[in-house]
Amino acid sequence: MPRSIESETFAADHVCHSNFQGSALKMEAVGSTRIFQCSIVKRGLKYAHYYGDGDSKGFISVKDTYGKDSVTKYECIGHVQKRVGARLRKLKSKNKNLSGKGKLTDSFIDRLQNYYGIAVRSNVGNLSGLQQNVIAALFHCSSSVEKLMHGQCPIGKDCWCYYQRALSCGKKPNEKYKGLSNEVLNTIKPTYLELCTKELLTKCLQGKTQNSNQCLNGLIWQRVPEEVFVCLKTLKSSALDAVIQFNDGYKGCVEIFKKLNITPG
Repeated sequence: MPRSIESETFAADHVCHSNFQGSALKMEAVGSTRIFQCSIVKRGLKYAHYYGDGDSKGFISVKDTYGKDSVTKYECIGHVQKRVGARLRKLKSKNKNLSGKGKLTDSFIDRLQNYYGIAVRSNVGNLSGLQQNVIAALFHCSSSVEKLMHGQCPIGKDCWCYYQRALSCGKKPNEKYKGLSNEVLNTIKPTYLELCTKELLTKCLQGKTQNSNQCLNGLIWQRVPEEVFVCLKTLKSSALDAVIQFNDGYKGCVEIFKKLNITPG
């Protein structure tokens, strides 16, 4: 179909601001590389750490930016915590013997996932304590009146184990849950322990999450929804506006208006 005069005129006058050519899957890796590569020139610093969600493509593209293995990867503990639930639900779907009353329930998985997160957050900077606590979380959740399994849990009035906490306060502990049978426990243990290795937990020692980053992303997408195409100028201005609100709230926008001699309101 022949192009109209308007289309020809637009094409002739148009200045394309596209700054990336390639698939959407490659965009994150390319963007990460550009950010790290310009850190010294633009910021006068080197980024030492990279926080990820398990996807290694972005990290692989930046880990050697300032020299071999010059950037260290840390895990978002929120994503690692969610992996507990994802792995156990996947195991449950493949193993029919884990389904049914008194077996591996969704409520048990949610509780174990929660205690895994508590154990990580309670042991920032302490690898041995962290590993001991995440392993103890499995037995803590599997405990029952007939089979108490709190021996590996931390002790003290402020510990996360309700059983040991009651003992420390001189009270009689009450077992809250039905726990798991030895058969179910032994079935899920290998899968769970894959998330308790020192290699993985070392990357969680900082106790950091990507929550603040996701919050900023949310503010940007409020202005320019992901499913709607916008030009680079619109995207940049929306991102800058989101950063102002993220850092200073609407007060930051008011300050910008004042510098432009615009009276808000």
